[in-house]
Order: sequence, then C-alpha cells, then structure tokens
Amino acid sequence: MAHHPVLDAVTERIIKRSGTRRDDWLAETRARAGARVARSQISCTNLAHGFAAMPHDAKFRIREQQRPNLAIVSAYNDMLSAHQPLEAYPAWIKEAALQAGATAQFAGGVPAMCDGVTQGQEGMELSLFSRDVIAMSTAIALSHQMFDAGLYLGVCDKIVPGLVMGALSFGHLPAIFVPAGPMTTGLSNDEKARTRQLYTEGKVSRETLLEAEAQSYHGPGTCTFYGTANSNQMLMEFMGLHLPGSAFVNPGTPLREALTRGAAQRAVQLCHGSDAYTPICDVLDVRAFVNGIVGLMATGGSTNHTLHLVAMARAARIVLNWDDFSHLSDVVPLLARVYPNGKADVNEFHAAGGLGYVMAQLLDAGLLHDDVTTVAGRGLSAYTQEPWLDDGRLAWRAGTSEPLNRDIVRPFAEPFSLDGGLKLLKGNVGRAVIKVSAVKPPHRIVEAPAIVFQEQDDVLAAFDRGELERDFVAVVTWQGPAANGMPELHKLTPTLSILQERGFKVALVTDGRMSGASGKVPAAIHVTPEALSGGAIGRIQTGDLVRLDAEAGTLDVLGPVDWLHRAPFEHDLSAHVNGIGRDLFGNLRKTVSAAERGACTLFETDEAVNPEGTAEADD
Repeated sequence: MAHHPVLDAVTERIIKRSGTRRDDWLAETRARAGARVARSQISCTNLAHGFAAMPHDAKFRIREQQRPNLAIVSAYNDMLSAHQPLEAYPAWIKEAALQAGATAQFAGGVPAMCDGVTQGQEGMELSLFSRDVIAMSTAIALSHQMFDAGLYLGVCDKIVPGLVMGALSFGHLPAIFVPAGPMTTGLSNDEKARTRQLYTEGKVSRETLLEAEAQSYHGPGTCTFYGTANSNQMLMEFMGLHLPGSAFVNPGTPLREALTRGAAQRAVQLCHGSDAYTPICDVLDVRAFVNGIVGLMATGGSTNHTLHLVAMARAARIVLNWDDFSHLSDVVPLLARVYPNGKADVNEFHAAGGLGYVMAQLLDAGLLHDDVTTVAGRGLSAYTQEPWLDDGRLAWRAGTSEPLNRDIVRPFAEPFSLDGGLKLLKGNVGRAVIKVSAVKPPHRIVEAPAIVFQEQDDVLAAFDRGELERDFVAVVTWQGPAANGMPELHKLTPTLSILQERGFKVALVTDGRMSGASGKVPAAIHVTPEALSGGAIGRIQTGDLVRLDAEAGTLDVLGPVDWLHRAPFEHDLSAHVNGIGRDLFGNLRKTVSAAERGACTLFETDEAVNPEGTAEADD
C-alpha cells in the first residue's frame, strides 16, 4: 500500500528540521557498542563489585564475560495499582534470562507518582518534572556498564516517557518495554462520572462518592479509562518497543506472565553480537515517532503526549512540533471510542479488536510506516497479531479482521470522525492543543466573555458562589511549566461539565495541563508562550471576548487588543515555591523549555529558542 502523501510529507519535514544532530548522535551512539559484552570492558575490581551478591549459578555465568546480562529498570511500588503487579517481574525475568543462556540483574528503580492520587493537590506540581527525574534515574541505573540490553518496567503518565528518554541515553543497548496491563473492569466510567457530578452539586455524600471511586479503581493494574497511562501502552506498540499485543493483557493471568518471560528471552536475542542486534537508537527513528503520533490521533489518546512525544524525540535528537500533530490529525480518522471519548474501557476495546485491529486498518490505508525496525523484527505488521498460549507456550496468531463491536472500533472506511482526536489551536492568544474526540460538535466553537482566574480553586469557589451561571471562557493562567510545574487541572472537569449540561456555552483556556482524561468540555491547554514568559494569556482581562474554534483551529481574543500596551497581571507565585518537595525543583522551573518543546529540563543546550519560545519553525 502506497503511503498517504501527508504521512511522507510530515516525515520528510521532521527529518529536515532535525538536521545533522540526529546523524551525529547516531554515529556516536552506535560507536559505543563493543565487540564483546559490556562488562568485559571494565576492570576486575569493577566487575567483582558488580556480581558480588548474585546467586552462584548466575555469578559463574557472568564471570565468563561471554554471555549477555540484562538490566531490569522498574517503576514498581505497591501504592499504585498500575505498578503493583511489577513486583513479581524481576524474578520471572531472571529465570527466563538464565533459561536463554544469559543473566539479568535489577539495575535500579525509578520513582512513580500517580496523578490520580495527586490530582488537585500540591504534589501535582512535581508531576511533570518527575518525567525528567525518571529519565535521569534510568541513566544512573545503566551507568555501571554491566549491561547488554534493558527491560523497562513501567506504565503510567510520566513514567514510560521518562524511561524512554533514559533508555535513549544508552541508545546502543536494545530495549524492551514491559507493561503490567489494565485492571479488570469495575464500575462503569459513565456511572463514575455521574456520581462525581452529583457530588459536585451536593446531591450525594462523600461516602457515596468514595464507594463509587473504590468500585472503579478496585484492584491491581492500570486504570481502565483511556488516559495517559493507557496511551503510553498504545505508543509502545505503535513505536515497536513492546512484544506485539502486550499492552492490554490483564495482570495476574498466565498470558501476562508468559509475555513478561518472553520479553526477557527476546532481549537476549537482540543483544550485540547476534544477527538480530537491535539497539533502541535504531528502533526510535523519525518514522517510529510519526507512527506514534498517528496512533495517538486514531485512538483519541492523551493530550499529555503533545509534550511527552516531543521530549522523547529530543532524546533521540529528533525535533517534533505541534504542526506535525496537526497535519497528521487532518488526515488520520478516529477509529476508537474509549472513555472519555466513548463508553467503553480499555478491556472492552481490547476485546473488540483493540490496537492490533486499528493498526491493521491504518497500515492498509497507507497511514503508518510499516518498514520500520521493532523489537519483534522488521516491519510493523507483526503488531496486528495477538499473543496467545498454544498448549502453554507463548505464540502469536492473526488478529481479528473485523471489529467485534462497532460502537468501540470501526474500520477505516467507517470512522467515528474523519480527523484525529487532537487539534492544534493558533491565534493571538498563542498556540495550544485541544482534545476534541470527547467534545460533541455543538460544543466545539465557543465565543464568550473571559473570566480570568490564577488558580483552579478560584474557579470552584466562584461556582460555589453561583457566579458562573452564564456563558463564559474560564482563563486559568500562571499554570505553565516555568510558573508552577504545569499541574493538571482535571478537577475542573465536573464543574465545567455541569455548567455545559445546564445549557451554558463554556470552555477552558489555560497554560496548564488537563490530562489524558480531558472530557466533554472544550479545553485549550498547554497555551504557549505561558503567562510567566510574557505570553498573551497573561494579558487577557475578565470581560474580553474570547473565541475558541476547534473546527477552524483558532484561539483568539476578539476586537482591537493592544497587547504591547496591556500590562500582564502580576501573580504571586510564592505559595508554589516551597513545601511538599517543591523547594527541590526550583532550578527545574527556571530552566524548563516551553510546552511545545516538551516542557523539558534536559536538552536546553542543544537547540536555539525562537522569539516565540516555541519549537523551531519550518521553512
């Protein structure tokens, strides 16, 4: 199948924009792959320290300095349901490595915080920066030069992007990402959302709300809605870093264990010196990132990946910007309806055909690069298959050729929407992104007076006072990465949804984030330049007429506005500087890049910033 011309045009534009930095990095990275196992290059003293605590059989094998040694880098903790299943994985991986003639060691752990726990709390201001800390922690885990490949155990929001960035800093090593899978289905997402709204309106008690939440988030595994965590797992499939079909297999099942053991065995096969040597630097090329963006659009994935994919690409010396997302969104149809842009959860999506079916449709339509390198071999077509246990042995078979529930997945010829789930907005307020997959067409254009807030709690207080019973655009400023770490503002969703359901035209405009659970209220988020950087969003005044048009892709304050002579509102950020760990992140707030450049603190020195503070412009 010939490629869609936009797929090729965007790919070529990214290659051109990235310039020589990618080629230079690849040459340097590939040169780090030695002719022998990594630990053969270190001294006897170094090596003795490295295997001192290993069991006898593994110690004998690692002393030979002939066979691969796998690094296990894990985000395990037992507070987070998504990561609790990872506790058992290292033992499985070590056994599988020994069976494959190699060894494996737990190289290090990385932090894993949960936006579901910190949502609306002060700790959320550490959330985005935790991605960069995870990347650095991954590099530290690998820094002992004892390892020939890495297995990366992580699931949720910032964790997978951080692990990818850290793995790319050791780009000469093969890398396989190993998910935990979603928890089984609990209380329906519609019922959970309804209970939240009733609580916001004061119609049910806190005990009722807590019981609904506990029935929804009820066991080990990832939350079952299609937020950032499950969008991460989608990306790892579309970008070729999972074993095919791994994303949405439930924890605690024989297939989940077999996939984990299979990942270790496959990693041994990919190590340097074998015919199948596959470093991560070769997997994550421009085409892989384009495939990831296409997957994001076709499934209505998380807005957070307009930050994370950009930052991950920077680690591979590839330069993405939001124009790439926008141009692909124009031609990639929406093929999945998973909550919050539908009623189904990811378990139902997986049962209906899931990622394998969606990939097959996109490949047939020429909207994915098939000729790519993956951990499963050459070609993305392998990811249209599904794993299963053939008499107890891990195997793959053809996935479904027809959607098993057309309310959840659709063929390419009958999409839910002709364009993708995310859009770029541009105008005199700046550049922003919006998730439209869950926003019904009548709500995609809002023209109303602005009400300006500096904190999300101010919006909730105004609602409680009865001041928001009207058409308005809530402009929540000073929420960007440099101001306070760019927290998610997801607790605004129930309140704004109530007002929309009462018949008011409402929208949100913010330089903060809104999370992968962005819902049915139109939200222009990640506005850049942010208020602290002098962006126009910091000069909007209550009463200004704002037009958000998701159909045309525009975001403007209407009427004659003299931005240069309108002083920005001066907001006191002192309450966001100290306490709950924030005092340790002051330097990150000072050095973080703009949202369109990944809101990242790690790559400031390798690029020039244009006057708008956004990604490099195309010719």
